[in-house]
Amino acid sequence: MPTLLALTGSPSVHSRTGVVADHVLRRLSHAGFTTSHLAVRELPAADLLSARRGEPEIRRALEAVAGAEGLVVATPVYKASYTGLLKAFLDLLPQDGLAGKTILPIATGGSLAHVLAIDYALRPVLTVLGARHVTAGRFILDSSVERGNGPDRLRPEAELDLFQAVDEFAAALSIPSGRAPATPPAPAAAPATPPSTAAAPLAVRP
Repeated sequence: MPTLLALTGSPSVHSRTGVVADHVLRRLSHAGFTTSHLAVRELPAADLLSARRGEPEIRRALEAVAGAEGLVVATPVYKASYTGLLKAFLDLLPQDGLAGKTILPIATGGSLAHVLAIDYALRPVLTVLGARHVTAGRFILDSSVERGNGPDRLRPEAELDLFQAVDEFAAALSIPSGRAPATPPAPAAAPATPPSTAAAPLAVRP
């Protein structure tokens, strides 16, 4: 089975984006895929911002991306785009750093006003980096991530929609390299319901 990596670009320790990415990885793991999670915020900041590709943790993070056959790229939406933290890491990749890979883009945010950030901000840079196929992404409202005394969870309707995207991503991974998908990916889907009024030393974790 393909090796898959979740790349998350939230600077927050208590990240809703991380919660969503972990939901995705659990579903993929249950389907038999080998998965890991690279949180960019856990990389050494000075090395990341200075583009020190030869430093051990940065080098291993880049090798993790290179070795993955598929990536889940997840980010909160800041100022109508993906985070600067994620951009700093993507800038370290070679021009063809995503060549041959299938990508599932995911964004989280507090308002449906940001739902197009996937297709107008994130998808273009993934394509420029040579991704073989960027599947239909998902935008998850912050209000759909529920926190309490137990484990963090997604509201059922958001989880169902997210898992549909994950299953489409898993199916796309089986398309032979060099063959384009039969139909172009749909725009990032909005949540099914409107938002409520409430609004390892190395970062690769198995």
